[in-house]
Amino acid sequence: MSVDTVETPAAGSTAAAPAPSRPRRRGRRVTPYLLVLPAVVLELLVHIVPMLVGIWMSFVRLTQFFIANWSQAPSAGLDNYKVALDFSGPLGKSLLHSFGVTLAYTVLVVGVAWLFGMSGALVLHRSFRGRGFLRTLFLVPYAMPIYAGIMTWSFIFQRDNGLMNHLVKSLGLGDGESFWLVGNNAFASMAIVAIWRAWPFAFLMLLAGLQNVPDEVYDAASVDGAGIWKQVRYITLPYLRPVNVVLVLMLFLWTFNDFNTPFVLFGPTPPRSADLMSIHIYGNSFVSWNFGFGAAMSVLLLLFLLVVTGLYLFLTSRRSRRA
Repeated sequence: MSVDTVETPAAGSTAAAPAPSRPRRRGRRVTPYLLVLPAVVLELLVHIVPMLVGIWMSFVRLTQFFIANWSQAPSAGLDNYKVALDFSGPLGKSLLHSFGVTLAYTVLVVGVAWLFGMSGALVLHRSFRGRGFLRTLFLVPYAMPIYAGIMTWSFIFQRDNGLMNHLVKSLGLGDGESFWLVGNNAFASMAIVAIWRAWPFAFLMLLAGLQNVPDEVYDAASVDGAGIWKQVRYITLPYLRPVNVVLVLMLFLWTFNDFNTPFVLFGPTPPRSADLMSIHIYGNSFVSWNFGFGAAMSVLLLLFLLVVTGLYLFLTSRRSRRA
């Protein structure tokens, strides 16, 4: 009878581990790129390619006569930009006015939305009975579909049967016959709707940021005699600074580019007091059929927002390094 023998390595010798195969190494290198590829393709299709097409359109005279065949549109060089930046001309004046309206609208909406969001977050940060219901109620404007919410406000602002005029008349603040969607009142109406939509997002972001503030810090400040305003100034705001940096930038970009609010409230031709940059560009492109000029204004708006964003991030990062 034969007995099979198993050879064992000699004492002191170590078994060599098998070397990793090359296909596995290649797979590890390729996998990250495959995972990022869908996002890159979508970014190209949704943002990069349309942006490049828009930049090209800004250098041609693309009007209604060349819509059927874009390649036949004659070159305009920098003429579209010269007309847009000629503030002595009618088109340049209207663009400058639209920029001023948009800037005032953005500052007002972002400031009030942040203030309301901060106040709501401070109130609902502490536990009390009914806090969950109030949190849910405050988030209703943010959860509601955009067009449904704005259309509801358009009915509220109606002159004859609108809730706003009934409220003004019942409070004795007027005769209840105001036109809220025309004239100078249009700016106030548009700002009210934008604030109603924006402040729940600020509230949500700031409330999430407050969860990271230790309660012991507030307790120690109370023992030292610090009141509520000093606690907010020296504890809450410094802790929320990273959140506020991102929040203010997002609110600024969203509000400055706001198109849904004026379009649903007023249509493609809003009153002069509510002529935001987004609706102004839309009107010149799709109402006046001057797509080249509209594209030039879009590029100028993009450059402005890029410069503002870059300066804002530079200043905030520089301040954080000093702190």
